[in-house]
Amino acid sequence: MTKRNTKSIDFTSCKRRLVQADFTGGDITSDGGAVVLREMDRRLQLTSAIAKRFSDTRRKKQIKHDYLSLLRQRVYGICLGYEDLNDHDSLRTDPLIQTALNKDYTLASPPTLCRFENSMGREEARAIHEVLLDRFIASFSTPPKELILDFDATDDAVHGRQEGRFFHGYYDHYCFLPLYVFCGDQLLVSYLRRSKIDAARHAWAILSLLVKRFRQVWPKVRIIFRADSGFSRWRMMRWCDRHNVGYIIGQAKNRRLNQLSATFHEQAAVAYAETREKQRLFTSINYGAASWDKSRRVIVKAEHSQRGSNPRYVVTNLEGDDQELYDKLYCARGDMENRIKEQQLGLFADRTSCHKWWPNQFRLLLSSIAYVLLESIRRLYLVRTELARCQVTTIRLKLLKIGAVIIRNTRRVKVLLSSSYPYQNLFARVAADLAPG
Repeated sequence: MTKRNTKSIDFTSCKRRLVQADFTGGDITSDGGAVVLREMDRRLQLTSAIAKRFSDTRRKKQIKHDYLSLLRQRVYGICLGYEDLNDHDSLRTDPLIQTALNKDYTLASPPTLCRFENSMGREEARAIHEVLLDRFIASFSTPPKELILDFDATDDAVHGRQEGRFFHGYYDHYCFLPLYVFCGDQLLVSYLRRSKIDAARHAWAILSLLVKRFRQVWPKVRIIFRADSGFSRWRMMRWCDRHNVGYIIGQAKNRRLNQLSATFHEQAAVAYAETREKQRLFTSINYGAASWDKSRRVIVKAEHSQRGSNPRYVVTNLEGDDQELYDKLYCARGDMENRIKEQQLGLFADRTSCHKWWPNQFRLLLSSIAYVLLESIRRLYLVRTELARCQVTTIRLKLLKIGAVIIRNTRRVKVLLSSSYPYQNLFARVAADLAPG
């Protein structure tokens, strides 16, 4: 137990008043909102469902921290902004974090958490994804008419000798190449991959599994696959055509596409020369690369501005107006990049510093579980509030990082939140909505 230093510390006076500090304030936490995480997790039954899928081969008589507690300790820590295992040296003694885990004793140490992470493998990764899909399906009270599945890859820089690391020419560093799948703001897949692969590697298999799972539950749901030009593969498009899956995918510029649409680019250039205003013209052409099985509809955006010509192409099997499909459907995929940034920057998905491959995949999924918790709070309980569209870092700062005094005895745990906390009404509303009914 920490030995308290009761000696007073003097600072410069303020308005003729002495300014003094000491360490006799009692149990105080900076994470007063941890109780909100606990209630959201209880409502979703997220970590409990995941932990049930893990096989604990340790000797039961020697176990002090079960897998559920270890999982919650890591996930709640990430939600609260603690990215490294070393952070749990001090976090494990926080009385409110202990309460959030339904404990009243010191939590697991960093070495224990490290052993937990390194025990994870392929089966655990698959189990976590299955639970995430189950929770996504359960989030709909009625069958959805349409699901738009956004696929995208990003770089995850590595700085050691981790298994599976390779140099990536486009990103110009050693990295992994994780694949993310979102439906709106909800995360479905976070799949760690080596970077020495095609950007679309395994995307076809994942799409097939997702379509099969969703149509088991919702046979009539319309599914649209949306991605950038890194996923423009004719075999995937042929599979979508055969299985009644819509697609709208970016198509990289090339000489043949530019030739087929040259007239429209010239029209845009002439119109700009006459008006000196940015021009955007839309049309469709039939295009098929030599390696494709057939020609497909490609939407052409002929754009010209003071920077010159800026052609863009999108291949699709969807019906509709060219500009509407491009502007309202395809360009909306850009919001997925914000969701990936939330993972990488806000929830530390890039902390893949384990030596072995599967523990790094597990760390990526820990970030994903944390995202599901925070995104669920945002989607379900922050609607029509000032935090309705905030990123997870802002939600953490304004809803979770609250100073509080903890009074704990045999009868109750009392959390005395800061009287100067500026979002008291919002916090009270969210807490009331999450309370057991």
